[in-house]
Amino acid sequence: MDIILTVTDVKNFVYCPRVVYFMYCLPQRPLTYKMAEGKLEHGRTEELEQRRSLRTYGLAAGERFFGVHLASAHLGLTGRLDMAIVTEQEAIPVEFKNTSGPLGLNHKYQLVAYALLVEEQWGRPVRRGFVYRLPLKRSQELPITPNGRRFVLRLLAQIRRLIATETMPPPTMRRGRCRDCEFRRFCNDVD
Repeated sequence: MDIILTVTDVKNFVYCPRVVYFMYCLPQRPLTYKMAEGKLEHGRTEELEQRRSLRTYGLAAGERFFGVHLASAHLGLTGRLDMAIVTEQEAIPVEFKNTSGPLGLNHKYQLVAYALLVEEQWGRPVRRGFVYRLPLKRSQELPITPNGRRFVLRLLAQIRRLIATETMPPPTMRRGRCRDCEFRRFCNDVD
């Protein structure tokens, strides 16, 4: 396993495989306003989250860890998780998202990828994760299923093949996503 991937690669690949292609096959990656603003918002939320109770996650007790760097040589995967909650019975990944809209599959599988890393790091089962929506100040629980785990492992293999062969994949079927994409100008086949 020569190619070490990130959890963000999983999220981006589900959103549009071309994002991953351009990230690995273009010499320079553009930084967008949305990306920069997202980093600032995450920092502000982390500060507030440290003072909050775990009630929003349905927990009475647990230890929180912020900005957790996770890595697995076995999976060839790394990532920086916004927050992990660790109890005696389980470990729970939490991702902060600056959206009030519905969660996409890309967010779901990003959380599943983090679950695989969290389970390996803490040696506790991960049966669920949370996405905390910043504008709504609410969390949404997502189950971590065996099917979801298998799907993420297949995605990792697909991403590695795409990078190794440098084969540009077709664009996303959801062309509305192209409107704000930082890589739109590289595609040349989307309106």
